[in-house]
Amino acid sequence: EITHSYGYRAKTRHTFSQDFRKKGTIALSKYLTTYKRGDYVDIKMNGAQQKGMAYRFYHGRTGVVFNVSPSSVGVEMNKRVGGRIMKKRIHVRVEHVKPSNCKKQHIQRVLDNAAAKVEARATGIKTVCKRTVGTPRPAHIVKAPKIPDVTPVKFHLIV
Repeated sequence: EITHSYGYRAKTRHTFSQDFRKKGTIALSKYLTTYKRGDYVDIKMNGAQQKGMAYRFYHGRTGVVFNVSPSSVGVEMNKRVGGRIMKKRIHVRVEHVKPSNCKKQHIQRVLDNAAAKVEARATGIKTVCKRTVGTPRPAHIVKAPKIPDVTPVKFHLIV
């Protein structure tokens, strides 16, 4: 009996495969995206480019860019090892990285709060920028919908 492989890309048949109708050459926009130190990026392996791939554990992880080189970026993230959390630094080619949306809501909230503060200063009305928990819904009675009575119709041949 032959045991299965324990290689570097073991168990990645579906993980690294391209999505349906997304196969083929990599779009030019992947290479033209600029990354700076401190940017949040998602690691998503692209099966069309075998070079510069990260190990499968890092697929789908989010990290912070700590280094930028001509064809790759260095990403720092946390990894649970046993009972402790370690900082891991890996270099991945830009084909396997995309800008993360993890801070999008936070940045939007900061901009909204700044606009609200400017408006509050102009009108003189104090505004609260803190997020609040939604209040419970008022009590109401849930009524079941009326289910129609469905009876089969006798089959008869129409000629």
